[in-house]
This record gives sequence, C-alpha cells and structure tokens, in this order.
Amino acid sequence: MSKKTVVVLFGGQSSEHEISCVSATTIISCINKEKYQIRMVGITKDGRWLKVEQVEDITSGAWRESSTTAFISPDASWQGIVYIDGDSYTKEKVDIVFPALHGLYGEDGTVQGLLELAHIPYVGCGVLASAVSMDKLYTKIIVDTLHIRQADYVPVRSEQLKDMAEVVERVETKLSYPVFVKPSNAGSSQGVSKACNREELEKALKYAAEHDKKILVEETIVGREIECAVLGGEEVKASSVGEIVSAAEFYDYEAKYNNPDSMTVISPELPGDAKEKIREAAVAIFKAVDGFGLSRVDFFLEKETNEVVFNEINTLPGFTSISMYPMLWEEQGISKTELVEKLLSMAKTR
Repeated sequence: MSKKTVVVLFGGQSSEHEISCVSATTIISCINKEKYQIRMVGITKDGRWLKVEQVEDITSGAWRESSTTAFISPDASWQGIVYIDGDSYTKEKVDIVFPALHGLYGEDGTVQGLLELAHIPYVGCGVLASAVSMDKLYTKIIVDTLHIRQADYVPVRSEQLKDMAEVVERVETKLSYPVFVKPSNAGSSQGVSKACNREELEKALKYAAEHDKKILVEETIVGREIECAVLGGEEVKASSVGEIVSAAEFYDYEAKYNNPDSMTVISPELPGDAKEKIREAAVAIFKAVDGFGLSRVDFFLEKETNEVVFNEINTLPGFTSISMYPMLWEEQGISKTELVEKLLSMAKTR
C-alpha cells in the first residue's frame, strides 16, 4: 500500500511562531513513517512559505534560509502543493495537512479556509470553530448561551481608546479592580496585563491594542487554573484534568515558556464533583463552537466558592514537551504517537 503524503505546516505570522516550531518537531517525530511520507512547510514571520528538508533545520532555525518556496494550491482539481525554486516549479499531491500553527493566521480559520478551498483533509477544527474560538469575545457570546459561568467582561475596540476617559468609566462602572486586559485575538497570553488602578488600566489597554483591534477587560477570578483536553468528531471525549501552577502572578508567556518554576499537575485533587463538571463543560463548549478533532478548554476553580469558571478554548493546543494537551491524553493511556495517528485518521474520515 502506498504511503499517504502529510504536510506539516508550522511557524506562522503570529506571536506564537517559536512555539509552533517546537510543536511541529514533536508532531513530526510522532507520525508513523511506515504509513506516511512527511513534507514540511515553514511560514516565516513575514509570511513567506518555504520548503523544509530536515527536521533539524526547524530546531536550528536554518529552515528560514530555504531558497525553495512551497505553498498549498487552492486549486481543488488536484489537491496539492507547489514548489518554486528559481525559474522552475514542481507540483506534488497532498493527502492530509497537519497545521501545527498557533495563534493568528493559523489557528483562526484562515489556513482552514484555504484547505477547504483546496479540498484537502486537515487535522483539527474547521473554519467556524477556529475563528470563533480564536476570538475571545465571540467565544464568550457563544458560551453565554450555555449558562456556563465565565468571567464578567467589558468589550473595547481600539478606536474607542481615543476617548480613554469614556472607556475607563465604562470599565469601572461594571468591574472592580484588579482586572485583566486581553487582546481578543491572541495566544500564549501575549498582550495580557493585570491592572490594579486607573493608570495601569490605561497602560494595559494601549498594550493590548498593539496585538488586536478588539480588547476584553475581565474581572479577576482568584482560583486554580484547570485545563481539560477534548478529542473527537461526532463522538467527543474529554480527558482527565490538569492544573497549571504558575511561577508568576499569572500564567503569561514568560511564565509559561521561560520560567522553569511553572509547573503542570496531571489529575490534581479537586473538591466535590468539580472534575466532572469541568469535563462536561469542556465537551459542551467544544460542541457549541462546532469543534472537531482537538481542543484544550481552560477553566478556573474559584477559590472562595469552588465554582467552575470557563476561561478560554484553544483549537490547536501546543504539542511541546511541556504542553498540557498531549500530557493529559498520555495520562489516559494514549501516547503522543497514538494521539497523532487518531488526529490524522479523523482528518481523513471527516
């Protein structure tokens, strides 16, 4: 039986470019080489699509010097990838794409739309689920219909910051300090700040506006940070849960990837039926956004009440050595290799 061709897309133009590269190396190492031939395409921060020959080039960063352009053709009549080297080009048929992309221009429905146009099967959520889940504001609007508790919030658009006094008054009328200020479309906690007073709020709003035109100002939930992995299509399964123990005041990009004192705890002890409530809510939210394949759903367990509070959903969670998503399934007896195979199989049968 001939091998299927899998293209692993990584890098990208988002603030999570480097994390995507690390995820890609893990995913590539887990693909069954007897069943699939692997093609690697890296997207630089300025949006160039390049053919990558060696996995080692991803680790070293040498792939960014590739002289061969490679891109997915939207032409659905032949479903393939085009390579351009100088004045010559070649084409190759593609069976599946695994987008190992995080954040904007990868996790937000843009790449998924290209693959839909090309009629190429791909791993993960479709256009709608990817777009609304990437946008924290619209995720909140959807979750509101499920009557699952989430942090109270005030939406702000960057152009409204011209009248900063009005925005601040609107926030202070609805929420008490401290508050968290987040770009609506960003990942790995990029652009997120905590504001304890008016001066810090103004600074945080300007900082968030550097990352997105839509901004969320949220009430502070004091509690434990709990995550749950979901997997499936028509039948969706939830993993057990994991806890984030941040070395910083909150789990921002630095705490997540650069602080060795941050920890993840698999299957922590939780009070009462909190664990089951989190698993049920994770599946309900995944279905509500029309999820498919995989997602990681993040919650808080409020300190004073032990109530479950939804935080956000990530439709292309990390696959690094410290990523919660694969670790949660490994705890359930599903290795990274088995997990990648399940995701590729789901892509083929969608």
